Amino acid sequence: MMKKIFQSLVFFLLLSFSSQALDASITYSTFKSPSQNYVEVYLYVVGQTVTYVPNADSTMFQAGVEVVILFKQGEEIIKFDKYNLNSPKSSLKENFVDLKRFALPDGEYQIEVSIQDNQDSTNVVRYSGNLKMEYSKDENVLLQSDIELLASVKKAENEEHVLVKNGYFIEPLPHNFYHKNLDKLIFYNEVYDTDKKIGDDFQVTYGIERKINNKATTVLIGHKKRKPQPINVLILQMDIKELPSGNYNFFVEIRNRAKELLARKSVEFTRSNPYLQATHEQIETVEIKDEFVGELTREELRYSLKAIAPLVIDRDVELLNSVIENKDSTVQQRFLFNFWVNQNPNNPDITYKAFMEIAKAVDKLYVDGFGYGFESDRGRIFLRYGRPNDVIAVDTEPSAPPYEIWFYNDFPETNQADVKFLFYAPDLGTNYRLLHSTVRGEVNNPQWQLQLYNSVPNEVSGSNYIDATEMQGNVNRRAAEYFNEN
Repeated sequence: MMKKIFQSLVFFLLLSFSSQALDASITYSTFKSPSQNYVEVYLYVVGQTVTYVPNADSTMFQAGVEVVILFKQGEEIIKFDKYNLNSPKSSLKENFVDLKRFALPDGEYQIEVSIQDNQDSTNVVRYSGNLKMEYSKDENVLLQSDIELLASVKKAENEEHVLVKNGYFIEPLPHNFYHKNLDKLIFYNEVYDTDKKIGDDFQVTYGIERKINNKATTVLIGHKKRKPQPINVLILQMDIKELPSGNYNFFVEIRNRAKELLARKSVEFTRSNPYLQATHEQIETVEIKDEFVGELTREELRYSLKAIAPLVIDRDVELLNSVIENKDSTVQQRFLFNFWVNQNPNNPDITYKAFMEIAKAVDKLYVDGFGYGFESDRGRIFLRYGRPNDVIAVDTEPSAPPYEIWFYNDFPETNQADVKFLFYAPDLGTNYRLLHSTVRGEVNNPQWQLQLYNSVPNEVSGSNYIDATEMQGNVNRRAAEYFNEN
């Protein structure tokens, strides 16, 4: 199995030290090859913890580390590599990665790695661990590579890149650690000789298990069918948005059609999901300046708070208004942060940013000179309920001001179907007001036709103007026809 050369506790301790303490992740995986079995060693260096120096032109900066990798059996050195690893040239302190492959025969080894800052010989980290190569088993035994947990994967554009394998650009996951903004577990695994040892379609079962009362309990599981090949490459993913914080075991099992277990590999990982099950009191203690709201200016805060008004439940509207007017930016940050944590405990920042892209577009689309576009009736309805399935816009009827009818086929907010909104611009401008809707809880005006066509009060249907709800039919008065046709 892939080994974490240092435990999660060490990782967190490193983070607590000075930013100058070199922080790096070292993980490795073994693989089988027709010519020579090999191990891949993955290095990930945190840019903030090494020394960057200016290049000759002084416009860009670069850091470098000296890497030493040893494979030993007892006191005998079996493999050795020593080289310099440089960061990208940049104006920022970027993290940088590397991958080294070493051919190794089957056996048990000790691996030792040291990484030293080229500009500061005292800034160094050393790791050690054990590695086992075991691919020369009985020819009837089905073999798998180690499992490699990935931060990301995509189709390769440059086949020569060190991180490209089998046509994919594969970025290993540092520390086997999923922080709060990572909501997918992606893995890479190889299964060998299924064409010879199975010869039929087989099932890949993959999942996450956790020890509960000293017993391994599966908490997430997935299945895929695969056809036999000399090498089956597995690149699959699982949704871990709802996975609580803790230490877990990820496994991949290979079973034949009879569901017999033929092979199994596993790897440990850590999940941090701080807001998933946090109480209101715990969320209140989060250090706001370190969250996405801490990066917003006062104007951005105010704008963002106004944008969420259509989403805020009625009992919190007065509170939101007081927060918007509050001169304490911390109060505004706290309200905005809590709102989006309630929407998405795992990635409140991602949900916030996606919503604000829509809010800004709605602001531009429905601007009317009386506030932000999302504060207008059309803007509010759009943000609260989403894009309508259809819109009829009319501005050519001589007896009515411009009006629009919005149609929604499905309306899960109130468990209704085929709902409608009618907006009109009584001042003949861009300020459209909501006149009538069939949605429960929204404006419902039985006399909306009379109000829309109030320039012709003598043409109501029937003789009682006070109780009338409809207008007489007319080729120039088609709002009721449009409203009722869908």
